[in-house]
Amino acid sequence: MVYTIDKINKVLGYKTWSDIKKIDELFKFDCDMHCNLGTDSTKFEKLEVRKASRKIYLAIKTIDIKLGTLLIQTMDSNTTKPPIKNDRTISV
Repeated sequence: MVYTIDKINKVLGYKTWSDIKKIDELFKFDCDMHCNLGTDSTKFEKLEVRKASRKIYLAIKTIDIKLGTLLIQTMDSNTTKPPIKNDRTISV
């Protein structure tokens, strides 16, 4: 299930919720989407989840600028580090 902007705006609109509770709920949305992806998920489904995650992170940015910016920058970097080479051999 991909969360829509309506659901995100609904959480942002709650006046009685603290900012932390709103961020937690948005992270639950993001977590739920990523947990439902599997090895059988299509590229389209993965792309839709990525787009929805970006919308969620932008919503978080409206609450906490530092956290939202960090999430967006991390998503945009999209680079993975190569595995560490272990050139040392252990002899017993």
